[in-house]
Amino acid sequence: MDNLISAKTLKQHIGDNGWLIFDCRFNLADTEQAQKNYQQSHIPGAIYTHLDHHLSSPITPDSGRHPLPDLSTLLQWLSFCGLQQKTRVVVYDDSAGAFATRLWWMLKCLGHHSVCVLDGGWTGWVKAGFEADQQLPNLTASQYEASFNGSLVKTTAEVFSNLNSQEFQLIDVRAGERFRGEMEPIDPVAGHIPGAINMPLTDNLDEDGLFKSPQQLRELYEDLSELFATEQQVFMCGSGVTACHSVFAMCLAGFQMPRLYAGSWSEWIRDTARPVQSL
Repeated sequence: MDNLISAKTLKQHIGDNGWLIFDCRFNLADTEQAQKNYQQSHIPGAIYTHLDHHLSSPITPDSGRHPLPDLSTLLQWLSFCGLQQKTRVVVYDDSAGAFATRLWWMLKCLGHHSVCVLDGGWTGWVKAGFEADQQLPNLTASQYEASFNGSLVKTTAEVFSNLNSQEFQLIDVRAGERFRGEMEPIDPVAGHIPGAINMPLTDNLDEDGLFKSPQQLRELYEDLSELFATEQQVFMCGSGVTACHSVFAMCLAGFQMPRLYAGSWSEWIRDTARPVQSL
């Protein structure tokens, strides 16, 4: 199953057995608004996926804003949703994939191969004039078991050590003005981790908010991949969520999956002893 699916193709599979659709819409400024929107209208059969409740653990004094979920809790929820090893999964949001790719990434780390992102998301679905629904899906629980590939994640301790060892390259996907420290609308400290480079996730999209073609994405990331092997590429953002967008884009371009700094900027700045840099 390809990593990307069009609204037209998904429309042909609505109601098919062996398919699960996850609605990952989320609003950082109002964390409950997206679920209200889901209850009013969503793609038929879609299961609402809350970033804070389903795709993150509770925040701790040492963590960033969206710590990775506890594995057993995640597997329990996926089982409740009815996920099985051969289930075809489609994820979407209304933010050009910025939140949906978090679930895509998690499932890939669990070894689930058949998972893709709806290109254009909810916006594209509505624009195409396809039907929407208010009904909650009828779920049949399963017993989903998987192990998490921790090698795809870098910790804050590893990132701190890398300041001296320079074993890998950090790629920060936040907007340029946030990376440069010119403004910071979310976190209490502005700037970036020393040594990181900036490749905003918006570069993955065309003017219509769709993912660029695999060839265009390959051209965007080929210089990076020529300089650094896959295991040396570590993507980060504000809290480890939207960085998955660029990890997804790399895979869409045909590269192997790079690493993710899950804690990202919001975890890095928890300790004032960790250096920050502004331009």
